[in-house]
Amino acid sequence: MASVLTAHGGFGLAVADRVRLERRLSDALRRARRHGEALAAITVTVDPATDPTAVAAASRRPGEPWFCFEQPDRDSAALAALGVATVIEAGGPDRFKVVAARWRTLASHAACDPPDGPRGCGPVAVGGFAFAPDGGTDPHWAGYAAASLHVPEAALVRRGTDVRLTLCALATPDDTVDDLLARMERRAAELRGGVPLPLLDPDPAGRYRVNSAMPPEHYEQAVARAVERIRAGELQKIVLAREVQVHAPVDHDPAAVLGVLREAFPSCHLVCAGRGDAAFVAASPELLIRRDGERAATLALAGSTRRSADPAVDDHLGERLLRSAKDREEQAIVIRRIARTLRPHAVWVTALDEPEVVKMANIQHLGTPIRAQLSRAVSAVELAGLLHPTPAVGGEPLAVAAPLIPALEGLDRGWYAGPVGWTDLDEDGEFVVALRCALLRGPVARCYAGVGVVSDSDPAAELAETEIKLQALLPVLAG
Repeated sequence: MASVLTAHGGFGLAVADRVRLERRLSDALRRARRHGEALAAITVTVDPATDPTAVAAASRRPGEPWFCFEQPDRDSAALAALGVATVIEAGGPDRFKVVAARWRTLASHAACDPPDGPRGCGPVAVGGFAFAPDGGTDPHWAGYAAASLHVPEAALVRRGTDVRLTLCALATPDDTVDDLLARMERRAAELRGGVPLPLLDPDPAGRYRVNSAMPPEHYEQAVARAVERIRAGELQKIVLAREVQVHAPVDHDPAAVLGVLREAFPSCHLVCAGRGDAAFVAASPELLIRRDGERAATLALAGSTRRSADPAVDDHLGERLLRSAKDREEQAIVIRRIARTLRPHAVWVTALDEPEVVKMANIQHLGTPIRAQLSRAVSAVELAGLLHPTPAVGGEPLAVAAPLIPALEGLDRGWYAGPVGWTDLDEDGEFVVALRCALLRGPVARCYAGVGVVSDSDPAAELAETEIKLQALLPVLAG
């Protein structure tokens, strides 16, 4: 059955769907009295013209969490979520396992429609993980815990022209069907369809100011010290990042930023995780893990160069990247670690013999798709925990690189380079590495970019590479 779009723009349930929801709620209450709590949900088909991200942006209540995850070039795949039915958070080295176990318990007690529709429809948990086990500690990362998944009250998922809306609530023993039903119908009625994403102000009053959190010389010195450690044999590779801040004359609008990124980077994974008065946005080229039943897929991405408007020059740059010993070394380190990590959990793991050039709007990378057939049920969240951080954002060996990264960078990564994504009741899902990203809080945007440092890295060249990567977001944020 399809939902009904009301005259006020909200979504109402058809009579048969409302009856079905009442049954789901009654079932959830019975389960809650046995287990302490239970999810109740209903999924309905909505107008194929519905834009999930635009609905979430237009319908969010002030200060409430919201989430968007889409890849336009992959059959218009999108998932957008609003509100919180329940929160799953953890910290420390076991945070992925703790969150996965908590979600598995919730999923096992859920009273919802049988799976039918695009991947991600039905109850989901959305959010992300910080780069470091204990998360960001600086005040600007408030709201972004070390491991933080939200089960949303409303989620819209789209694949092609198939768009589904899921309404979800957490039932506890003291709840009633009428109260839960009223809460879910109120949420549906507040959803606003047909409202496009806002546009960036083309001529804002006031000046923008862009500055590095640390002087560029600090970054070059950090790279030089890392190269010394690598040449001394302490490690093979380390990824070092820098932070650049954009101070705007007005508050940054995450929905407008997301709209520009969607147009500019349709092949990337576009992410927005809103928490309180902040929003974490990204146009990431790097898939960390996609689990679909027994199949798992990831992408080893390392090594990069600029794009050119001249097709011949652009192709030449790509060919030079393919022949670069330094970039091929970076790529090989990532492939080896990912394959080594997946093999104990898989029947087979396969990767292309040669990397390919992956072209984005402003940069091109070396990329190697990797696929695996799982030998046992390992959830998408747990797989993300096994793979994170890959050498593409951490280092090799990780035990040596991990403490060196904050010492050399001098910044709090927070969710930068951490896994962000979603998982469903079957524990399938997708998580990407949060790259080409920015944390927006009021008029301040903190942009992050990093590069892989190996034995023959040149500090000035690595600084220049961060500038190329920052161009994904700086032109959007700096007016």
